[in-house]
Amino acid sequence: MTLLEGKGLVKRYHSQKSEVEALCGVDFRLREGEILGVAGESGSGKSTLLKLIAGLEAPTAGTLLLRGLPLRHRRTKEEYRSMQMVFQNAPASFNPRRTILDAITGSVHSLRGKSAKVDAGALSAMVNLPPELMNRYPRQLSGGQCQRFAIARAMAVQPDILLCDEITSALDVSSQAQILSLLSKLCREKHTSAIFVSHDLAAIRCICDRVMVMREGVVVEQGTIGQVISAPKEDYTRRLVESVLQI
Repeated sequence: MTLLEGKGLVKRYHSQKSEVEALCGVDFRLREGEILGVAGESGSGKSTLLKLIAGLEAPTAGTLLLRGLPLRHRRTKEEYRSMQMVFQNAPASFNPRRTILDAITGSVHSLRGKSAKVDAGALSAMVNLPPELMNRYPRQLSGGQCQRFAIARAMAVQPDILLCDEITSALDVSSQAQILSLLSKLCREKHTSAIFVSHDLAAIRCICDRVMVMREGVVVEQGTIGQVISAPKEDYTRRLVESVLQI
């Protein structure tokens, strides 16, 4: 069943001298329990698409539908709860003056109500970290630990969709593999859908069910991992695959 859908999404940015069309009529679908990869070079529009979905920016034209209902730029608390963003720079996504536990508790209380309980032990175990680390500040943790807790913060509000924007690109190879494995495991166990934006086709092939390839704000090709990455139809996709997956 389709959980989230975009129809004809357009995003234009204006300056005094020019107009840039970052998205040019993008259509996509995210099914329940699915991890959808969005791939493309820098400037392809993939992060812009994620910002529209998250409600961080409003589309110039087009429609977003959540369970068949229009999703406006001004979201309800329940709509914000249902879609949680995990950012590329995990340490910067936390308030440096608050401990990890305080940050997660604040997020849960804001979106699920003051009566919602935060089980620090369970959340830490979920992301394979010692619970005592939750009493530290972001600057006292590694990038990989912060990213794990960012995922824990997102999952703590029981979202329907995780929005992941280049979440492994700032990590070392070992931490990248661990985060990918963790994300895949949590999505399968919690039946959570995800949109995984990355320039890394190897990472997308590792955890995603389907992939959408973008170039200059346009969807070039989309389909299952086998269809798109293993047997690409478009020249651009073929060049992208060859440039990234030659190892």
